[in-house]
Amino acid sequence: MPRSFRLGGSLRSPQLRHWLVKRGQSSIAAEAGTSSAAAASTVPNAATNRIVGRWLLGCSGLVVGAIVLGGVTRLTESGLSMVDWHLVREMKPPQSRAEWEAEFSKYQQYPEFKIMNHDMTLQEFKFIFYMEWGHRMWGRLVGLAYILPTVYFWRKGYFTRSMKGKVLGLCGFVFFQGLLGWYMVKSGLEEKPESHDIPRVSQYRLSAHLGSALLLYCASLSTGLALLLPTHKLAETNRLMQLRRFAKGTGGLVFLTALSGAFVAGLDAGLVYNSFPKMGDRWIPDDLLAFSPPLKNFFENPTTVQFDHRILAISSLTAITGLYLFSRRMLLPRRAKIAISLLAAMAYGQVALGISTLLLYVPTPLAATHQSGSVALLSLAIWVLAELRKMPK
Repeated sequence: MPRSFRLGGSLRSPQLRHWLVKRGQSSIAAEAGTSSAAAASTVPNAATNRIVGRWLLGCSGLVVGAIVLGGVTRLTESGLSMVDWHLVREMKPPQSRAEWEAEFSKYQQYPEFKIMNHDMTLQEFKFIFYMEWGHRMWGRLVGLAYILPTVYFWRKGYFTRSMKGKVLGLCGFVFFQGLLGWYMVKSGLEEKPESHDIPRVSQYRLSAHLGSALLLYCASLSTGLALLLPTHKLAETNRLMQLRRFAKGTGGLVFLTALSGAFVAGLDAGLVYNSFPKMGDRWIPDDLLAFSPPLKNFFENPTTVQFDHRILAISSLTAITGLYLFSRRMLLPRRAKIAISLLAAMAYGQVALGISTLLLYVPTPLAATHQSGSVALLSLAIWVLAELRKMPK
């Protein structure tokens, strides 16, 4: 039998054909596995985006802690207890009695002690010192939480080109926030012979300090949510675009209301009219525009500042209620509906907290809860915007 015939016959055998097919499938699977492994090792990818997103959410949580702790420090009038600023040296608080007395002696040279706390004991000073020290140390923790992972993720290639710009901006903002905090404290340590008011930090610098913290929080949270939450495939209808614009405007109003709270805190404006809905026995108080020029009232007159905060709060509640009612008539994803519903519920809770704080003459626990509520409300507004964002092109 010719060799060619025998070879052709063997190729036609079922066993040999099965072996060849199986070997070909194994080769294809191996090549596919190699390709998928190579794709998985390429960074950034979905897995690294989740890691970066969780890191940013963690950082935003630390910023919330700094905001709440800063509010409590303000409410307990502890913010002027540390009269100098050192990046590393002040990380260790006084240990011996001699060190405590030296620190107390420095505090005694400044207006807050001379005017308000001239009968303060060393033990009482330790409380306000530790409050301010804790706030500063928390700020350093926030800085490390942003900067160290940024260096690591950058070296590992976890950031896209656009993300590199964002995280550099966030880290720069953290540094700026620290400098702004000391700039704010300095305003409360200055001697003001022409003023008969109690020593306090400038309400302008306090608002800038809180506003920059809120911006840092909003940027971190929105960026983290964008990396973690899948974008909904929503039809770009006119009603959806109106809802999206409505949500952005409402979020801006919530931010502005929270920022106006810094002026209320800076001027102790929560203590001038402790009634609601009227201010005293009038809807519009007589001293609303007592300062000249009139524009000065919006930033330096406690009555006007409280009035503005009331108007902004009611406007925010009205806008959120309108957003909720408008969204009910639309087909939206389940997550988006939950976010809007929680935003509406939180808005009514926050207004109730604000009114209670006012009527009870601003007790520290309730006032701190009210400030925390403003951050919670802002967080929900950011979540709503994340759920309604457009699909990337």
